[in-house]
Formats: sequence, C-alpha cells, structure tokens
Amino acid sequence: MNMNFIGKLPIPQEIKAQYPVTPELEAIKAARDEEIKNVFTGDSNKFILVIGPCSADNPDSVLDYISRLRVVQDRVKDRIVIIPRIYTGKPRTTGDGYKGLIHQPNPNEKPDLIKGIIAIRELHMRALSETGFTCADEMLYPDNHRYLNDLIGYVAVGARSVENQEHRLTASGLNVPVGMKNPTSGDISVMMNSITAAQHAHAFIYRGWEVESTGNPLAHAILRGYVDEKGHSFPNYHYEDLLGLSEAYAAKNLQNPAVIVDTNHANSGKKYLEQIRIAKDVLHSCRQNADINKLVKGFMIESYIEDGAQKIGDGVYGKSITDPCLGWEKTERLIYDIADLRA
Repeated sequence: MNMNFIGKLPIPQEIKAQYPVTPELEAIKAARDEEIKNVFTGDSNKFILVIGPCSADNPDSVLDYISRLRVVQDRVKDRIVIIPRIYTGKPRTTGDGYKGLIHQPNPNEKPDLIKGIIAIRELHMRALSETGFTCADEMLYPDNHRYLNDLIGYVAVGARSVENQEHRLTASGLNVPVGMKNPTSGDISVMMNSITAAQHAHAFIYRGWEVESTGNPLAHAILRGYVDEKGHSFPNYHYEDLLGLSEAYAAKNLQNPAVIVDTNHANSGKKYLEQIRIAKDVLHSCRQNADINKLVKGFMIESYIEDGAQKIGDGVYGKSITDPCLGWEKTERLIYDIADLRA
C-alpha cells in the first residue's frame, strides 16, 4: 500500500470527553434544533440564512464575523433564523490546495489532522458558547461527523458528494436538517434520489459498527447551479427552476419539501456580488407563486468580513482564502433587506 501511516487518530468519544458540552449548551442546542426544524416542517414561517465564509480558515476572524451576525440576528429574530457557516473541510476539484481547518489548523503550515480535529471542535464549541449559535458544516467526510454531531445545527452534502452512498446513508441517521446539493452536472434527479435515500431507513457500516438508521425527514434540496461540459456556469434559481423542483418533489412524495438556494457557486458564476441580486430575484419568485413560496426555506450565502478573496499568506484579516465572499457591510444590508422583503 502506497501510504505512510502517520498516527492513529483519537475516536470521537475521546475528543468529546476532552472538550465536553455542558448542560447549558445542550439546552441552547436543543432549542436551536427545534427552531430550525420548525422552518423545514412548515410550523414556522421564518426564513433561514446559512451564511458565512467559504471556509473557516482563521478561528479568530470567523468568531469575529459570527459575533457580528449575533447582533443582526437579535434584530431580525421574528423573521430570520441565521445559521452561520463554519465549514471546516474544503472539497477540491483536483484534490490540490487548502483542504480546510481539519487538515491545516494553520493554512501556512503543513497538515496536522490531530490538531485539526481539536481545532474544529473548539471552533464550533466557541461559536455556541460565545454567541448562542449552532452552526452549519459540510459533511465532506462522513466518518468525521461524530466529532461535531453534538454541536452542529445544519449539515450540507456538497455537489461532488451527493451521489456517494456513504454520504446518503449517513445523512439518513442524522437528527438535524441535511441539505443535498444538486451535482455539478445539474442533474436534479440525482439530488432527488439522494434526498429519497436520506429520508429512508437503512442498515450499513459506520465507523466500524453495524448500524441502523431511521431516516431523516429533514433532508432537503440545495440548488447551487451547474456547469456544462465546456466549463460554463448556468444558474438554477429562476422561477422555472423552482417551479420544476416543486413538481419533482410532488412526483417523489417526499416529506417536508424544501429548498435552500445557494446564491454563489455556479448560480453566480462565482461572481460574489451577484448574490445580492440573486437573493432578491428568488424572493420575487416567492411572491409570485404560492408553491414556490412554500418550497423556498432560505438561502446559502458566502460572506465574510472583507469582500473578495486572497491568496494564502497575504494576511488580510477576515478575507477568504478560497472562494470570494461578500463583505460585512454588504452582508448586513442584505440581511435587513431580506427581512424586510419577508415581512
């Protein structure tokens, strides 16, 4: 085998024992879980914003950003539920480049997975204890979810993972909402099959155990646009796309039909400023059609303290080192605009 076995990682139970969640934090998470769940089941008319940096590269600036979100959340709490993004693993199309905090707690240093596991737990725990937010993370590696499952409030399965059976079956055993992105090809049927699998019960192998899941009724769609065979980006957030998704849900007879619209990635062609226009376009579609309004539960927005992106080592505080993000001033204004349009 062409691998160098560096060291055995601690199991999740050991990490949780070293960094335990207090009863007070458990109560905060339980209340947050209920509030978020009620949006997806239709028991709440609030709108969800899964919002934050493309990747959580610097704990200090990420927590600074989330603290700013806390102030805004308190002002729009009657209309909006904010779920900050703390994405600790970064999928790479070619496999090269920065792979996230779990790989490199310091982006300027070599990978250290043990330090990375501790760093991602500490970051999610600090967000909960310091701001009262349970946050979102991408389930890039299903086996790693157990390191964070007592802290996370929302899980996303990415466009490159959505066809993977391990991701689908693991999602079926989670008790928080799991968003399934459409694949990069844009084939909606792949996403719908993934949601179906996640909503059903399964028996499978997980972390060396034979397990049974009961199915996750909160598994749902995320529309993120797609890329054709020539590498051109195409959106799928328009009125016709949302209406088509509503019809696809009806044909599948799935529980809790819902979609989160990703305003960046192929929907914006990675032109991060377009996120403002796209969000408002989708809200206009919601006002025009009752089925679309019922289906669209929120947005996924890539946002940080500073506009744009930088290269690793540039050292600009609060600026993405992966995909470009919307800066704080524009983000704050957008959240208030969304709240006003949802009033």
